[in-house]
Amino acid sequence: MSSPWNNYGLPFLPGYSFPDYTKSAFHRPQTLDYKNGYPLAQHLSMGIGQELHLSEQLSTTAQQLSDLSFGMPGEDPYGASDRKVYEPFKPAYVALDKKVLCFKAFFKEEFLNSSEEYRVCPVVIYYHLEDDTMTIVEPKEENSGFEHGKRLKRQKIPKNDHGEYYLWKDLNIGMDLKVYGFTYHITQCDDFTKEFMESEGIILNEPEPTPEDPYIKKRKGSPQPHTQPSTTDKLHQFLTMDGKVLSFSALGEDVSRQFTLPVTIHYFLVDDTVEIREVVYKGRRQNPFPVVMRRVKIPKKMKSETFPTCVMEISHLDVDEYYSPKDFQLGQTVTLLARSFLLCDCDDFTKKYYKENHPDMEMKPLEEPEKVDTPQKEKLKMAAPQKNPPKVEKNLENLNKILRYKAKMESPYPEDKDRSFILMYSLFNQTISIFEKATPSFDSGFLLKNVHVPKPGSTQENPDLYSPADFAIGATVEVFSHRFILTDADLYVLKYLESISDQVPSQTLDSLRQKLSTQPNNGQPQPFNCQ
Repeated sequence: MSSPWNNYGLPFLPGYSFPDYTKSAFHRPQTLDYKNGYPLAQHLSMGIGQELHLSEQLSTTAQQLSDLSFGMPGEDPYGASDRKVYEPFKPAYVALDKKVLCFKAFFKEEFLNSSEEYRVCPVVIYYHLEDDTMTIVEPKEENSGFEHGKRLKRQKIPKNDHGEYYLWKDLNIGMDLKVYGFTYHITQCDDFTKEFMESEGIILNEPEPTPEDPYIKKRKGSPQPHTQPSTTDKLHQFLTMDGKVLSFSALGEDVSRQFTLPVTIHYFLVDDTVEIREVVYKGRRQNPFPVVMRRVKIPKKMKSETFPTCVMEISHLDVDEYYSPKDFQLGQTVTLLARSFLLCDCDDFTKKYYKENHPDMEMKPLEEPEKVDTPQKEKLKMAAPQKNPPKVEKNLENLNKILRYKAKMESPYPEDKDRSFILMYSLFNQTISIFEKATPSFDSGFLLKNVHVPKPGSTQENPDLYSPADFAIGATVEVFSHRFILTDADLYVLKYLESISDQVPSQTLDSLRQKLSTQPNNGQPQPFNCQ
């Protein structure tokens, strides 16, 4: 950018230009901004180098000339209505952004060596007013056997050999648009296109109907006399049921024969297959393998009563009947591959399907326990998932505080006598971890890691978890049918329990004091190494 000193007649040559050191900002000011996805044009008052923009200079000069013409500044003897108000300038990429003209058209595609002479292919032509580009898209049609989609990506379309391109004023209903060897006949347009064309003084022709495709008309025609529709017709089932899935909310049976596992059962109508997936709720631990049963066709009745229960592969010749939609009734239990599921609810599409195809089956979800009779209450009580262990108030002060004990396993097997364990209790979330130290017969590793361990005799509804008050030297800790005897502890364990001595039995404190006082090295216990 030339310096203002050049206005005095000096040539713009080295040694004749003098920079203005008072200027510090030379960035190009932005005139376009976006707010909530909409473009907004900003009024530009300052230019490069924080100089007054040319438009502002002209406006200031015009205002000064107007004041000189009419006398006092701000006075207008002819009134404000006599002055013409100009709207702020907006570039085309702002004023016409996201404004697209939409035309419907079709083209004929000829076939060689075929019974059909041609096909009528409908398309949609999009004209982008922002940069005069066009896009041609062929709508997709299910089961047509042809690839559909974008025929022409967004670009300017040449109009002739003289370098001219098609503009919006060249388009109209009833005309033929020739694009790279294809002729598209425009038949209709949308309301925005019609309104825009009329505002620009272009009168559109009357809409024309799109001719019917002979190939589609032949396919939709009546079947041949020798063709008999059948309920077992696989092609008919695929064409009518593809993408239609029955969805049931159910509870799966666990190892204790109670319905506690929430699952979703999908029945695919296209091929009568069933899939079962575990439902993951918020706050519940994520299962890395949520598929309980992969999508498979489940046999309901075998042809032979002596058919083995365990085979490598079952063929359709061995099956007399498969599971069908009529076997899934809400409120009842369905057994799929030797596992029972209680059907609780279904989605709206499933209810509509049963209402139209199986009106005798009432798809009524399970009611609340307090609204049903006693037998149903007991059934729902079993179906209700078990409660999680009581929530622990996690104190950040105890985030990394762990009580460590040395233990040995109480076992009738001789090889377990030399095994040594470290039991770690987390004060943050009341979980227990058990680490086994390496021996000549066993490798080191965790037997248990960060798990809530209930005491023997506690129930799943109200579990009684182990706490530091239960860990006295010589005490037996039963962890899921395995018994561990505590033999030693860290000095930190005694210090912590003495700080909360009002919450700990005196027997536990006495056992720790007695054990740690008999340790060598002035009563300082040796640190535990998890190796």
